[in-house]
Amino acid sequence: MTIRPSTDADVAAITAIYGWNVLNGLGTFEEVPPDEAEIARRRGAFLDRGLPYLVAELDGKVLGYAYAGPFRLRAAYRYTVEDSIYVAPDAAGKGVGKALLKALIDACEALGLRQMCAVIGDSGNAASIGVHASLGFTHKGVFPAMGYKFDRWVDLVWMQRPLNGGGDTPPDAPGMSLSGV
Repeated sequence: MTIRPSTDADVAAITAIYGWNVLNGLGTFEEVPPDEAEIARRRGAFLDRGLPYLVAELDGKVLGYAYAGPFRLRAAYRYTVEDSIYVAPDAAGKGVGKALLKALIDACEALGLRQMCAVIGDSGNAASIGVHASLGFTHKGVFPAMGYKFDRWVDLVWMQRPLNGGGDTPPDAPGMSLSGV
C-alpha cells in the first residue's frame, strides 16, 4: 500500500468512498452524498490552504483518503487542524486508516502545525477512537447527542494530539493560510 498526495484523478474514488460513508456510517453527519464537483471543490479549498489531502492506494485502487482541514477559521487557530479519514468498506480493518493518519500527522508536522484534533462521530466508533489513541491522541470529551442520523441521536468524541511540541513553545512557522476569512 502506498500513501501519496491525492490528485484530480482520485476525485471519483474519493467521492465514492465518502458517499458510501455518508449513506452507511456515522463518521460524518452529512446525510446526502455530494457529487464529484463538490468533492473537487472541497479538496481544492484544503489544498489552496497548503494542507495535505492524501490517498492510500494498492494496485491502482484508492482504498481510503485523509485530509487536514482548519479547526476553525480564525487567525489564532492557524496552527490547529482537524483530521478526517475515510476508508472504502472493503478496506476497513486492514490498517488503511492508521497508515493514512500517520502520514497525515507527519505531513502536518512538516508544515510546522502544532495541534491536531479529531471530532469523531459516534461514541461507539471503537475503530476510529482506537486508531487515534494508538497514534498519540488523547480523549478530551464527549458531546452527547450532537447529531441526529439514522433515526437516533449521535455523540461526538473529541480527541487531540500535539504536533511539534504542541503548546510547549511558540510556533516557528507561519501556520496554515486562512486568507479570505
